[in-house]
Amino acid sequence: MCERRMTAGLDEPFVVFCIGMRVNSFWKLHRWLPVAIAMPRMLRELDADDDSGLLGYETTVNTRMVVMRQYWASFEHLRAYARDIEQEHLPAWAAYTESGGRTGDVGIFHETYRIDRDDYETVYNNMPAFGLGGAGRLQPAAGSLETAARRLGVEDDDPAVGPDGSRVGDRST
Repeated sequence: MCERRMTAGLDEPFVVFCIGMRVNSFWKLHRWLPVAIAMPRMLRELDADDDSGLLGYETTVNTRMVVMRQYWASFEHLRAYARDIEQEHLPAWAAYTESGGRTGDVGIFHETYRIDRDDYETVYNNMPAFGLGGAGRLQPAAGSLETAARRLGVEDDDPAVGPDGSRVGDRST
């Protein structure tokens, strides 16, 4: 765990891919369990291939939903995996559309975001490598009084806000 303020660094554009499932009928285990166990198979396959383009991922589980955030080197890497007939994704997609997808017992979603290298900002404090910091590289965060807007290059005359809510580093004076 890093005990100082860090930020994530990636030198090239990347893709954030959010994917998940929602259990709509708990009692129909035979519909949603195959969907739930498909993703770990895909991740093992991707982790075993250094050229897959998958940079990292995290999973969040709550009562009805499983949501995963993945970081990819490019949209082309993600698309190539999704369309490769030799990989785990297409059979899992076919199985879903033949079972849970038709009945509504389990829902799925995904969202894809292409991110340029100057279009994100991150801060990690007292955290292990996590999120983009785990997918990329952690580096010391410069300018401890900077705001998220300033780190993103947005014109920002408002001062940063300290942990106690006080205004810090007022730039307007």
